[in-house]
Amino acid sequence: MAMAAASGRHVVAVPYPGRGHINPMLVVCRQLAAADAGLAVTVVVTEEWHALLAAAGVPATLPDRVRLATIPNVIPSEHGRGADWVGFFEAVHAKMGEPVERLLDRLEPRPDAVVVDTYLTWGVAAGAARGIPVCSLWTMPATFFLALYHMDLWPPVDGPEGGEGQSCKSLDQYIPFPVLSSVKCSDIKILRSLAMELPMKRVAQVFSNLRKAQCVLFASVYELESGAINGIAQVLPCPIYTVGPSIPHMSLEGNSDKIRHEKYSDWLDAQPKNSVLYVSFGSHVSMPSSQLEAFAMGLHDSAVRFFWVARDKAVTTTLQQISGDKGLVVPWCDQLKVLSHPSVGGFLSHCGWNSTMEAVFAGVPVLASPVGWDQLVNARLVADEWKIGINSREQRREDGIVSRATISAAVTKLMDLADGDSLELRRRAEELRGASRSAIQEGGSSWRSLRSFARDLAKGKLNVVETSQ
Repeated sequence: MAMAAASGRHVVAVPYPGRGHINPMLVVCRQLAAADAGLAVTVVVTEEWHALLAAAGVPATLPDRVRLATIPNVIPSEHGRGADWVGFFEAVHAKMGEPVERLLDRLEPRPDAVVVDTYLTWGVAAGAARGIPVCSLWTMPATFFLALYHMDLWPPVDGPEGGEGQSCKSLDQYIPFPVLSSVKCSDIKILRSLAMELPMKRVAQVFSNLRKAQCVLFASVYELESGAINGIAQVLPCPIYTVGPSIPHMSLEGNSDKIRHEKYSDWLDAQPKNSVLYVSFGSHVSMPSSQLEAFAMGLHDSAVRFFWVARDKAVTTTLQQISGDKGLVVPWCDQLKVLSHPSVGGFLSHCGWNSTMEAVFAGVPVLASPVGWDQLVNARLVADEWKIGINSREQRREDGIVSRATISAAVTKLMDLADGDSLELRRRAEELRGASRSAIQEGGSSWRSLRSFARDLAKGKLNVVETSQ
């Protein structure tokens, strides 16, 4: 089923079935294969995801020692999960584990280790039942991990501390880690709502199981989240390795400023340096139509050039009508290459972790518009911790919408190259760009950490019998 390298070492990787999880898992697998020439990797995806990856040409770009294997489509389709992500999460919990375990049992050679997405509730148990070391991959910020790990210490939603005053408090007042000072109680309040009761029950199960894993990999950069990573090292009973940014930076090597064979490349090439605001709210974000319209009209009012990725055809047509000759609306693009284009000077983003890391890697300041989950914490990191952007969520009206006028003003400020605050954001973004790129270069923090992980794996230091208590 999978071809192992000459030494016979074989790692199986199982990502959570979503673009924001599969993409970083594939990057980690590429890096792991590059770090250890004696290792073969089998990446397990659903049949639907195999077809999606094949349509994007991904299998052809994978190293020879990284292969894809499939399980049946036992979960809802990727195309509809945004409408019921809670139901999708529950289906992954209830239905995906069994076919993955059957695959593990018939893979040859037998896996020496399994790298599973942390959100796969059954992942650690599946490995433990077979005596296979389990390495958990966390594809979100370490800061969010630290907050979730201590969810039992979160303040109550109701009662004397459940009002507006409590919502403004920093989480470090309840959890003894100074690094959580930029995270507000309001950022995790939504996770305590009735609608989130079942997902959070699963998350609690995830973190309970995680304590039995042999190690945890973080798709982050030590220099960006040193406080959180040090804090996690204090509380986890297993080794941790920071291997990020787990983004497709390989595509930039040798040709970072050029985007070839794309219809939009000529438009970008024709724009002045740092004049274009790149706009994308990710592949799986549910945003009210009224908010989407406010963004579009706010951009129009600002008169700033923009490049908007909108996957819905009806939305694309409407946005293009609004934008006129100041903007370009496309259904898809190579995001990291676009962010790295000289004409792009800002990023209006939902602040998913992959998008946030790509903005950092490209050195582009961010106008954050988070919707939920880790995005709220990511936006805090961007605006308050790293100081490379503006958090528009802070300026919502009572109905939860950021107004057209507010958006126009924020876009204008972010993209004004003569504005002192904007220049400072750009200076900081350039600093973090250097830090994130240095981390993956030879001798950098992530480079060393990944090789340490590969070495520990090869030497059997992560074996179940050696780490289980």
